[in-house]
Amino acid sequence: MKEGYKHLSGVSEATLQSIEAVKALSQILRTSLGPNGMNKMVINHLEKLFVTNDAATIIKELDIIHPAAKIAVLASEMQEQEIGDGTNFTIVFCGEVLQNAETLIRKGLHPSEIITGYTKAAEKSLQILEELAVAKVEDVTNVEQVTKFLRTAVSSKQYGYEDLLAPLIAKACIQILPKNPKAFNVDNVRVAKILGGGVLETRVMKGQVVTRDTEGTIKHVTNAKIAVFSGGIDVPKTETKDTVVLQSAEDLLNYAKSEEKKIEEVIRKISETGAKVVVAGASIGEMALHFLERYKLMVLKVPSKFELRRICKAVGATPLVKLGPPTPEELGRADIVTVEEIGSTRVTIFRQESDESGISTIVVRASTSNLADDIERAIDDGVNVFKGLIKDPRFVPGGGATEIELAKRLQAFGDSTPGLAQYAIKKFGEAFEVVPRTLAENAGLKAIDVLSSLYAAHSKDQISDGLDIEEGEVRNMVDAGVLDLLTTKHWAIKLATDAALTILRVDQIIMAKRAGGPKPPAQGARDEE
Repeated sequence: MKEGYKHLSGVSEATLQSIEAVKALSQILRTSLGPNGMNKMVINHLEKLFVTNDAATIIKELDIIHPAAKIAVLASEMQEQEIGDGTNFTIVFCGEVLQNAETLIRKGLHPSEIITGYTKAAEKSLQILEELAVAKVEDVTNVEQVTKFLRTAVSSKQYGYEDLLAPLIAKACIQILPKNPKAFNVDNVRVAKILGGGVLETRVMKGQVVTRDTEGTIKHVTNAKIAVFSGGIDVPKTETKDTVVLQSAEDLLNYAKSEEKKIEEVIRKISETGAKVVVAGASIGEMALHFLERYKLMVLKVPSKFELRRICKAVGATPLVKLGPPTPEELGRADIVTVEEIGSTRVTIFRQESDESGISTIVVRASTSNLADDIERAIDDGVNVFKGLIKDPRFVPGGGATEIELAKRLQAFGDSTPGLAQYAIKKFGEAFEVVPRTLAENAGLKAIDVLSSLYAAHSKDQISDGLDIEEGEVRNMVDAGVLDLLTTKHWAIKLATDAALTILRVDQIIMAKRAGGPKPPAQGARDEE
């Protein structure tokens, strides 16, 4: 091998080191699990500050280098893409499974025997999970029913605000539910964050809300046709450099008039297509604004190309590159385009009164941008759970009830399995205890007492009994309304196990020398001040 390669091999150097890295990552995220999860303050490489308990955000902002930890991160990213919730559980469970594998390795079991046992245990746990479904959504268009099932996902991110946010998310999702519910698009529920006021002032609006005021004096248009331009609206300038020779004052006046004529001609033609609203992606010239006002056109400037794309989607318009009259097919439509004031911020709302599968926006009010971002993440989780329940409406009991039942049944399955695989199966089952244990620790309760109470309840076949963190005691989770989406658990177990097995199969780590680049300048001695 070339000079500079690093080569780690064997169980002690490669396998145990990889397990250690994933364990360290899972320890970071464990304290953020559940409604009482603590926040992390992450300052990323650009010195941007994040205060959040959302695992997906923490992972994204942490710059993880160790290859084994990266595998666990990839599993959680897949969970985020597939389901949009349960990222924390994926990493915490993966870390616990590997920690239990380390115990077995130290006792003398070979990784391949552990892999065999873990594979059997994962298959069995997914079978058991199917039997634990205790509730399902009968009608996805019923706001009250959907709200009940979204509360748990929201409370794990924003404990205390779930009764406010869950009905809003349910209403926003149901408003835009297409005729075929399976075609529901998560991106159609938008979030507009407006600082000031309190979280209790958060509300849902039908249509797209843009947190900008219009440029002219026209603030309200009904039954509007909308022309969208990705560039600015101004006097057209030539691509090449040019020189104009003016002989007299009259020439100068005529030159200015010809420019005016040109821009007026373009705006007149846009007005003749029936357009009442013009959206521009760049600056709007003074002369252009004058003629837009004259032809009674409402004009909005949106410098963000992503926001521009969303407006096009909301109104069904095609963004035009060249300034000119759009064809009828390229024009968008909105029932009402109006400017409203929320707090001290003026917003432009594109409302669709009739269109059932348009866009709905949740206007989030908060005192700080950090809180607004965190509420946005909670909304994102809720919307993803709604998308998940459309595909599979079954729910399992939350509060650690499902995990304890899986642990209990896998221990029994391990006892009935011959050979060395039984030790791995039992340890896999034991790994599920991490959820109720962590929930108890984060709520300031004694984990050992909680686990023994849960096992006692489940030995009497009370499969819905989990930990009520408010009362600090074991109770029926279905009655308490604490329910987790079955698909979320299914994918989390599957992805966490796959990541753990991949790491256990590694017996050598070979690292190439880092590519040489310019060396950073040497740091000189700094003054005391």
